Amino acid sequence: MYSKILVLRFPQTEVQKPIVCNLARNYDLVFNILNATVLPRKEGIMVLELSGSRKNFNEGVQYLKNQGVSVQNASQEVKRENDKCTHCGACTAVCPTGALSIKRTDMTVSFDQSKCSVCELCVPACPPRAMKIRPITNSFF
Repeated sequence: MYSKILVLRFPQTEVQKPIVCNLARNYDLVFNILNATVLPRKEGIMVLELSGSRKNFNEGVQYLKNQGVSVQNASQEVKRENDKCTHCGACTAVCPTGALSIKRTDMTVSFDQSKCSVCELCVPACPPRAMKIRPITNSFF
């Protein structure tokens, strides 16, 4: 199983079409929408995790490009500034993947970067602003 987090940018002419539905159905891919802003007559942006065989994944990405969708790897990651974290747990309430959790023995917040989907929900939820978005290498398909 091959899986990547992608950032899709839909041109305003394409936002009304069932592109992601067709992607899943026609290329036997599984998707998980992590964040999306898609409005009528405006550019749409979607962050999704796309999984399937490598062959189907590559064919699916080519389909997206043929539909006029810009496709790129997620080019950022969430980092925690440990010296700022007060372990209040506010971030754990909004984390959809369990990357942020409370260790019950000492009531501290742990952050498992490998589980993070870069949905960014923890950033505004963190009162001391310990959660930050950090750019990483920008790689296009």
